[in-house]
Amino acid sequence: MNHPDKTTAKPILTTREMAVTALMTALICVLGPIAFPIPFLSPVPISLGTLAIYLAVYMLGLKDGMLSVAVYLLLGLAGLPVFTGFTGGLAKVAGPTGGYMIGYLFLAATEGFFTDHFHGKKLMAAAGMVIGTALLYLFGTLWLAFQMNLTFFAALGVGVLPYLPGDTAKILIALSLGSAIRYSLSRENC
Repeated sequence: MNHPDKTTAKPILTTREMAVTALMTALICVLGPIAFPIPFLSPVPISLGTLAIYLAVYMLGLKDGMLSVAVYLLLGLAGLPVFTGFTGGLAKVAGPTGGYMIGYLFLAATEGFFTDHFHGKKLMAAAGMVIGTALLYLFGTLWLAFQMNLTFFAALGVGVLPYLPGDTAKILIALSLGSAIRYSLSRENC
């Protein structure tokens, strides 16, 4: 006689989690390549990738948000044109903007931690986004300085300072959109 196994492990991701994570990964892949260059000011374009990551991690939390960002990066490393300027491949990550892409993981981890541990508190979610963005900028600035033979402060001037107003706007948009979507999903019991 067959008895059900009482030690059956819980799946790592539920079907719903897989679907929403895939959807957020697709959002990052769609918005990530959209970039606006800043000629003569910086080799780093303004990217909508950070907006997509803010929104994805705010929606998904730490585990699924990190997974979404990691899958995005792996797709880009595999050569799919999901990085800024519709590029992909290892050469993009090894170039001047590669540190920012690696910083995406630290942004996702920090924002996800704050989102999970202070669930429903917009101010704390915003703090996680700001601290995560600071970590993203740290990795990006260090790599940019190395790649372009700049001092840290010179790299900060071309790779961070011009983007602060835009990132502030992206954080506000992600908090607003994310809250509205989360509210809609909770009302629909999705």
